Amino acid sequence: MTVYLPEINETDLKKIVLALQQLGAGRSNAVGTVTLTQNSATTVVTTRTGTCAPGSVPILIPTTANAATEFGAGTWYISSVGVDTFTITHVNSATASRTFLYVIVG
Repeated sequence: MTVYLPEINETDLKKIVLALQQLGAGRSNAVGTVTLTQNSATTVVTTRTGTCAPGSVPILIPTTANAATEFGAGTWYISSVGVDTFTITHVNSATASRTFLYVIVG
């Protein structure tokens, strides 16, 4: 679930309280889904603006059997993290449906 983000000059207290309630309920804009690129050894993930930067930690959770196999084999890792992007290095495979959910911390 995404969080409502009021503008920096927001004066409507109800909108500010709504954003705080959503954050307190665990909502985040730093989440997404990624499917590993077939026949490639890397997958570049472009994130929402402002949700990823050097020093951030992407955490992946497999959502398909093929992703769980890749996850369990330990054949993938986060090879770089940048501004609004991170890269996953993985097995160069024709296997489809290696889909993960991710959350970015930090």
